[in-house]
Amino acid sequence: MCSLNSWTFSLDLGVHLKQQRFDVVYKTIRVGEYIPDLIVFEQIIVDTKTIENIQHTQILNYLRITNLRVGLILNFKKPKLEWQRIVL
Repeated sequence: MCSLNSWTFSLDLGVHLKQQRFDVVYKTIRVGEYIPDLIVFEQIIVDTKTIENIQHTQILNYLRITNLRVGLILNFKKPKLEWQRIVL
């Protein structure tokens, strides 16, 4: 299934991945757009990074914008994968 505002596909492993756009609104004015890296199972935002230190501020804002409660940060910067689960 594909549309202008989102794309969706499923893997044979039973994982359902979805990407869609969200309006960023400040005081009733649309100020931008947020496109998450991935939304898995329609309830988890997955944010991929290649940074030295994981920052929580950005994923917290993403969760508020999307009205989702769970986020997963994957950091590929170091030889060993770093990850953190964030719950509102």
